[in-house]
Amino acid sequence: MHVERYGHGGAPILLIHGFGTCSFLWRDVGPALALSNRTAFAVDLFGYGESDRPFDAQFGIEAQSEYLDRALTALRLSKATIVGIDLGGAIAMHLAYMRPERVERLVLVNAIAFDDVPADDIKTMQRNTGRYLLRVSRGVLGAAPLMRELLERGVSKPENMPESLVARYLAPYVGQDGLNHLLALARSVDEDDMADIELGQIDCPTMIVWGDQDRFVSPKLGDRLADTIPGSRLVRLPGTGRLVPEEAPDTLANMILEFVGASGLVVRAD
Repeated sequence: MHVERYGHGGAPILLIHGFGTCSFLWRDVGPALALSNRTAFAVDLFGYGESDRPFDAQFGIEAQSEYLDRALTALRLSKATIVGIDLGGAIAMHLAYMRPERVERLVLVNAIAFDDVPADDIKTMQRNTGRYLLRVSRGVLGAAPLMRELLERGVSKPENMPESLVARYLAPYVGQDGLNHLLALARSVDEDDMADIELGQIDCPTMIVWGDQDRFVSPKLGDRLADTIPGSRLVRLPGTGRLVPEEAPDTLANMILEFVGASGLVVRAD
């Protein structure tokens, strides 16, 4: 598993991306956390980004939770604040429930849960796998159309997802092999992985951050999570889509720092 590290020696914060993205998503958040004496670790989930992707591996929520548990051991971290977005939020909740000793605090950013596992973007890919593969066999450009739509709908304004960013996120999914792998990742997201996870028994300080322009899940999901996880706090970000680290990285970094009790906050130099 590939991990980007920001900072040294401070209290650890593990950053988990969502479906179709990678550790690159946290490129503005990680350094901001490091500047406030925290050590941030942005992980590429197994099968994503620069992490390995064996054809016979498991890439579902339960498997990713187990991989993260092992990654924390490899990083010599007994526990950390876990920040998860989208699918990464579901993985973070799975880890918090199954291995509570690993999770100091929990930050969920537009996390999928309940009836929204998987979310609409992944459900669409699961339903149309055959059609997408047929398009590739006829010479249509790999995963680009799928990824472009997913990324552009993940932000509230088109200018927040320019073509250069789309190309960066698309890099692991070029050609037929890339599309095959993207669809395999989509098929691996199964609601059964969360069936035994009692969110009402998560026992760590939890903050739920919600970009209210999320087009893939129920607008009530943030409220339902806050009502279910004991003592959790919901903070809404008006005019922001699912990909909060792309649209409001400084705001998100400040919220995380305040939540973990850090003294320094991020100030954007305009």
